[in-house]
Formats: sequence, C-alpha cells, structure tokens
Amino acid sequence: MRKVSRWLVVVAALALTAAACGDDTETPSGDDVKTYDTIGEGEGQLKLIAWHGYTEDGTTEGYEEYDWVTPFEDETGCQVDVTYGDSSDEMVQLMRQGGGAEYDGVSASGDASNRLIAGGHVGAVDPALFPEMQNVIAPINPDGGTNIDHYVVDGKVFGTPYMYGPNFLMYNTEEVSPAPTSWDVTFETSSPYAGKVTAYDSPIYIADAAMYLMAHQPDLGITDPYELSQEQFDAAVDLLKQQNAELISAYWALYTDEIDGFLDGSMVVGTAWPVNLTFTKADAHTAAVIPSEGATGWADTWMISANAPNPNCMLKWMDWTLQPDVQAEVGIYYGAAGSNVDSCTVIADTLGKGGQDLVDSVEYSFCGNAEFLNSLHLWKTPQVACGDDRGDACIDYSQWTQAWTEIRGT
Repeated sequence: MRKVSRWLVVVAALALTAAACGDDTETPSGDDVKTYDTIGEGEGQLKLIAWHGYTEDGTTEGYEEYDWVTPFEDETGCQVDVTYGDSSDEMVQLMRQGGGAEYDGVSASGDASNRLIAGGHVGAVDPALFPEMQNVIAPINPDGGTNIDHYVVDGKVFGTPYMYGPNFLMYNTEEVSPAPTSWDVTFETSSPYAGKVTAYDSPIYIADAAMYLMAHQPDLGITDPYELSQEQFDAAVDLLKQQNAELISAYWALYTDEIDGFLDGSMVVGTAWPVNLTFTKADAHTAAVIPSEGATGWADTWMISANAPNPNCMLKWMDWTLQPDVQAEVGIYYGAAGSNVDSCTVIADTLGKGGQDLVDSVEYSFCGNAEFLNSLHLWKTPQVACGDDRGDACIDYSQWTQAWTEIRGT
C-alpha cells in the first residue's frame, strides 16, 4: 500500500493548477448526448481511470486476496489497464485527453462527474442494461433518488453508482484525548494538536471549511457548502489560510500519504477516508467520528467516455461492478459502502458480523443507511448558478482552484 509511486503526487499537483483553465459550464442536450443502450461483444481490452483501491487485481503487496479484476477478465475476455488518479481534477484532465478517446471510463466523484457531463466527455446509459440498478440505495437510485444530481442530468443517466462514504474526522486515540466531537480541533488555532493536523489536498476541501462555518458563523447564511457567495467564500478561504499557517503538518492527496503520516506520528488528527482508517487502526491506534457539524462525502460513479474505444468492455465492467459480491469485496478492502444495498448483507456474512456488531464497525456502519447518506454534503462541482433565488451569484470551481493555490502557498 505505502509503496505506491510518489510521482502521482506531482501529477496531481500539476492537475490542480491546470484545472483552473477550460472548465465546462454548459451541459449538452438532446441529440448532442451520446447514449449507450446495448452491450455487444467485448473488444478484449479496457482502459480505466480510477481511484487507488477501486480496481484490485491481487497484486497489491500484502493484500493478494483482494481481486475482483481477474474474475472479470476471465469472464469477459476484457483485459483491464488502469491509470490511477489522486484527485478529481486529475481525472477530469485525463478524460479530456485525446478528445476523450484515450480511456473507456472513469470512477468519478461528484466534483468531477458534473464537469465531465457538462463537457460532453462522458455518455449516458440506458439503466435497463444493468439489472442490479434496481437495488441501488434509494437516495442515489436514478429511479426517484433525491441525491442524484451528480450523475443524472435532464433525465439522462450518466453512469452506474459504485461506492460512497464520508470524509470523517480520524484521530490517534493515544494522542488525541478526549475523543473529538467537533472539527474545531482541525480549524481553531487553540487546538492542542497544532502542527499535527492534516487535511485533504484539493480545492473541494474548501467546502469542509464552509460546512464548519455553517455551524459556527450562522450569520454568514451558508446553506450549501458548495454554493457560496463571495462573502461566504472569502470567509472559508480565510479560515483555511489560518489553518495552513497555524495547524497543518502536511496535506495528503494520495491516501497512503495520510496512512504514512499517522503511522510515523507526524499526523494525529484530520479529515480522512474510510480506507485510511482501515489501514491505520491496528498500528496507529486510530478511530473516526462524524463531528457535530456533519461531514462532506462522496458518491462515486463509473462513467463511460462518450468516445470510448472499447465501449462494450466498459459497459460490461459497469455491470460487473454493480454486483453485490463485487461491491462487498471493494467495501471490505476500502472501508466504503457499496451503492447496491445487497452488498451490505454480503459484507456482514463475510465478516461474520450482523446487527449491532456491524453498526459498531465504523467503516461499515453506514452501508445501506439512506439517512446517513442523505446527511452527507456530497461532493459536487461548484458553479456560478447558486441553485436558489440568488441566481448566478456563486463562486465557480475555477475560482476555488485559484484560491486553493493561494491557501497552499504554492
């Protein structure tokens, strides 16, 4: 895990800068949208862009038992080639390359999916191609879901839901006492853990600061951490500049960097993904909590390129990764929740846990929990249009990217 190539971090940093230019803002409509409605014979190969941990093939040192890629290759004849990304910005840049014809698909989070849809880089799919779509958890189910804007636009379905989870607060139980109940230990200069705080290295992290201000500076009137007026945005940026100056030990984009930081003691508290907890709780004595202010989160979707060179293999992969046993294996490895609610039963059976025992397992307690999913402020792409009666008064993602460079001082 910790031997993942560090050159990816450099690529991610370059992508953050590049993302400030050329953002897509208008969604194609009507005949302009490529729609896939049949699955034919596989082409024999598949080129993916994915988050680390989403396409395990049994070759990760120490975790050889996790492999949902090889069975797919054996069943379909589609040989999988993966390019890993460390940020949504990097994935968007990769999907734009070569007119979108270099890759077949991407595991897109909400802060990437809307940009890919708006730019015409991904195609729509007929949900009827995927029988397991009916078992997707209600909030992100394309049939009546209330939290589907990240992949359902103008009635068209752009992909198949994969995993979801929170950006929760992780801490070292031997160093951080009492157990934190608020994000204040990561944002306030009075924090006793100054110099050992970590945070996610991406412009979308500005939303975490905005969420904190929703609770602690209600006069700002923030109702959605991704729909910020200039005043609200400036307040979040100022808070993050203060955090960087007074509290941060190091940021992380590649998730193994946070794992390393908790293992060597340079980090003791900060925002984290469930997978980071999975691989630190034994050796670094970590635990996690959803603080009183709530949490941001992500719902990831497999999306097919509008110009996929191997569309049939990609559609077969999207169907494969909707299967409950596949999502359960990903969930156990990654510590995330599968979008297919039936995967939760498989996880419980595999781990020999059920009922309260499963709920008490932090990494899986939210699997199949629609109320929890609805409570998360899921990543989405900030746009000028506020989504309310303020009209076009909000700060778009290109300005988030520029501000993040100022916050980081790079």
